Amino acid sequence: MVVSRTDQHLFENAAFQIGLGTYSLTGDKGTETIQSALEYGYRHVDTARLYENERNVGDALTRADVDREDVLVATKVGHFEEPEKTPTYIQEAVTASLDRLGVDTIDLLYHHWPHDESEVETVLPVFDELVDEGLVASVGVSNYPIRYLEMIPTLIDAPLVANQVEMHPLLQQQELYAYLHDQDITLVAYSPLAQGKVFDVPELVRIAEKHETTAAAVSLAWLAQKEESSRFPGRARTLTSNKT
Repeated sequence: MVVSRTDQHLFENAAFQIGLGTYSLTGDKGTETIQSALEYGYRHVDTARLYENERNVGDALTRADVDREDVLVATKVGHFEEPEKTPTYIQEAVTASLDRLGVDTIDLLYHHWPHDESEVETVLPVFDELVDEGLVASVGVSNYPIRYLEMIPTLIDAPLVANQVEMHPLLQQQELYAYLHDQDITLVAYSPLAQGKVFDVPELVRIAEKHETTAAAVSLAWLAQKEESSRFPGRARTLTSNKT
């Protein structure tokens, strides 16, 4: 995952601009991988209720020799595959996430992937309440198109910090990127290696060979050079999260 906008206060810390996407990192192996990533130097960890690994993230945070205050913990709730999105459900889901993560405050809470406008209208006001209660520090959204983003100012008082979407050289999100830039919202890019497809793009391979590097490095460099981009490489093998 990659942060595309670095002027927002949450991402001013350079250590937060590259994050660990944890999709599919479950069980003991998942905990060990996340712990190793933290000890290797990752300071931004991204999970979700739907991933069913928040407890793995919490265990890794406890075991790793790093200070909790030095790590940005992000999670998500309200994916369209979840059974309901009532205010009570969201409140209880976030409370459960806090318990599994073993933290007092979620640094960045994303509305994961709404099914329709009604879910946006239901979920985001609850996020505002969670910020007021001190349970959530910053609000983000994930997989929001522009028409949903335009609804947000009338729904919450808390500033919208980020929109997490898939972005890479094969999916450049130019219109969305421009909108977020104009609105001073961070774009957080997941799957920056297009789930491995960048290795099969001749243009990227040629550029990589010219500079004696890899197609993965070229793709991450493309994101890094964006004026406003936050990167979330996921698993160590591909430096990308498979999906969100």
